[in-house]
Amino acid sequence: MRKARSIRNRGRKRKNNVFDLDITSLLDILVIMLVFLLQSTNSTGIIMTVPKGVELPSSTSATPNNEGIVVQVSPTTIWVEDREVLNIDEDIRSKVDQGGRRLIPLYNELVKRKETIKLSQRSSPQAKEFGGVVNLIVDKTIKYSFVKKLLYTCAEAGFKEYKFVVMGLEN
Repeated sequence: MRKARSIRNRGRKRKNNVFDLDITSLLDILVIMLVFLLQSTNSTGIIMTVPKGVELPSSTSATPNNEGIVVQVSPTTIWVEDREVLNIDEDIRSKVDQGGRRLIPLYNELVKRKETIKLSQRSSPQAKEFGGVVNLIVDKTIKYSFVKKLLYTCAEAGFKEYKFVVMGLEN
């Protein structure tokens, strides 16, 4: 009889023991991780990919880029939003006009993008307004005379505000 009673009471004894877990150290780790993630996030929300072979110039500027069309220029190619527009290795004289100042394929692509933005703006009231901003990712080996052609072409297409994407120097 005694054995039956002890077997019955065995489960009750275990229920009375409460297991306490000290979570103070876990909360410390969570706070440290949260602070680290907040410091390392991109607050502008703009993600840009730099094409292979493009080396960005360095700068101490801390001004974030605005949302806009991304034009990427390597020593051999020009892209607009990851779409190849112009191969610079080919004879470029046939692809310029206005006295060699405007790059025709780049101009045509930028005008097409501008019209797409304006069309979506008309069809949806929540769409962002066309700001005329172009973010230029230009290799640091590109000559200034070619950068002037880029800027002129962008201005002619209706993109009057330029933002150069550079590599930030870490302190």
